[in-house]
Amino acid sequence: MTTLDLSSAPDATIPGEAVLSFTDLEVTFGTEFGDVHAVKGISLEVHPGEVVALVGESGSGKSVTSTTALGLLPGNARVSGRVQVGDQVVGDLDQAGLRKMRGNDIAMVFQEPMTALNPVLTIGDQLTEALQLHGIAFGKQAMARAAELLEMVGIPEPERRLKQYPHELSGGQRQRVVIAMAISCDPKVIIADEPTTALDVTVQADILDLLRSLKDKLDTGILLITHNMGVVADMADRVAVMYKGDLVETGSAHQVLTDPQHDYTKRLLKAVPHLGEGKGQDDEALSRSAEAEDAETSTPALELDQLVIEYHRLGKPPFRAVDDVSFTVGAGEIVGLVGESGSGKSTIAKCALGLIPARSGSVRILGEDFGALRKKQLKDLRRRIGVVFQDPAASINPRFPVGEAINEPLAVHKVGDPASREKRVMELLDAVELPRSYYNRYPHELSGGQRQRVSIARALTLEPELMVADEPTSALDVSVQASVLEMFLSLQREFGFACLFVSHDLAVIDLLAHQVVVMQEGRIVEKGTRDEVLRSPREEYTKRLLAAAPVPDPDEQRQRREDRHRLLAEFGDEVAEIRLRDQA
Repeated sequence: MTTLDLSSAPDATIPGEAVLSFTDLEVTFGTEFGDVHAVKGISLEVHPGEVVALVGESGSGKSVTSTTALGLLPGNARVSGRVQVGDQVVGDLDQAGLRKMRGNDIAMVFQEPMTALNPVLTIGDQLTEALQLHGIAFGKQAMARAAELLEMVGIPEPERRLKQYPHELSGGQRQRVVIAMAISCDPKVIIADEPTTALDVTVQADILDLLRSLKDKLDTGILLITHNMGVVADMADRVAVMYKGDLVETGSAHQVLTDPQHDYTKRLLKAVPHLGEGKGQDDEALSRSAEAEDAETSTPALELDQLVIEYHRLGKPPFRAVDDVSFTVGAGEIVGLVGESGSGKSTIAKCALGLIPARSGSVRILGEDFGALRKKQLKDLRRRIGVVFQDPAASINPRFPVGEAINEPLAVHKVGDPASREKRVMELLDAVELPRSYYNRYPHELSGGQRQRVSIARALTLEPELMVADEPTSALDVSVQASVLEMFLSLQREFGFACLFVSHDLAVIDLLAHQVVVMQEGRIVEKGTRDEVLRSPREEYTKRLLAAAPVPDPDEQRQRREDRHRLLAEFGDEVAEIRLRDQA
């Protein structure tokens, strides 16, 4: 293991000082295929008021390590070494002891708040449950404490919220409730397992501000599990990097993120897209190229004109999801469609694919009015469109082997004979950098990144002129995302397709897009070239989005955080003004 900062390494700390410690921790799972060595003798400590980020990709052992601290591993797990919460050794506790420890001494903030909250209990019932179980407060006193906790985590009108159910709150509010539950019994340490992955960038920034302020007020230690290096730069005091069950590097956040020593850490950081350093394409060069000049005179791949999309609800007025949206995707051009959840991005993508109808306005694809075409004409047009969905596991038929999944569009449109189709599939496997031997493998035998490559290969089968990609890399590890994006750019240059690329990750859009369209609550608030929108935004909403996007450099991120608070204070945000005064 590479250790950069000996003063912060586990063996250099004072015994008993840590609120959470792992010493020579090993975890092995017994399976029908043999033993799986998930964690291989790691040692790590978290101290009061300290944030330690445990980073690494899926399967590295991060979540298994944290789960041992709560005594929540399944029955087939064999644990050796020592896990200590405060002065309690987890392995020595019975079930009653573990229940008492959870909440009182250690608490967990889960990745997906909807799975952590009970959908049939009110927010008040769920907050008071822990208080009552641990004998802290009962009845009206418990409800008053619950309201106090909601106020502490920044939820307005706490008394009203206590009577609501989880589905009545936004994603950010639900995550705040989960944090309120975690701090309800004043634990010594909080484990935050990917606490912001499912959140919009602005909500993520607010949640990180909240965790930071609570950590300072309560002097609570935080073990932050994440694969987002921007979040690490924003939050962590120390960083521990895991790879295949081993702890390969530890040190201060500044040391690990700016001067990594281990090859794996270097590869991980190199793979992170950095907002402001978009290197995908040069807008100026594109506009001057012969291809772009041809594109100006050719038919646009996608034209939306005053598009309105409504969802009808039983007994209620229609909900207008998209309102008066107009933009164009030129031939051979990538247009990034960005905005927060509920802004209408995916709705527009589905309408462009003909999956939902428009209330009014027009959608023209490759010069054809989508709404005016008959069934046979629609089938012919769809042959010229490729689509890549966010979740490849859900979009590929699990009963089809990879070769058959990629071949399916050729079979549906009766293109070629079996031999030519097989040849085409093999060429596409080469194009997306998958071995030809994967032809007969099933989707469950592939990793997430490999399944997404299969999705892209299938989308390219009929050589589409327009590609619609809806958050195609959001579920992938950072290094897998980097390789998929690099391959996507290479294929776009090779095949020359136009693309509507939907994403909430501004760094990814910075890497890929020629043009950027920013959506808010169903309307376009700003559009233009990548440089115009991402470097010199004009609208307040775009400025807020850009200011909230974290970057993987601690010094730059600290400055960005201060700039964000200053910007929000200018827009009248009282909380930002308080945080600015605290920083000063």
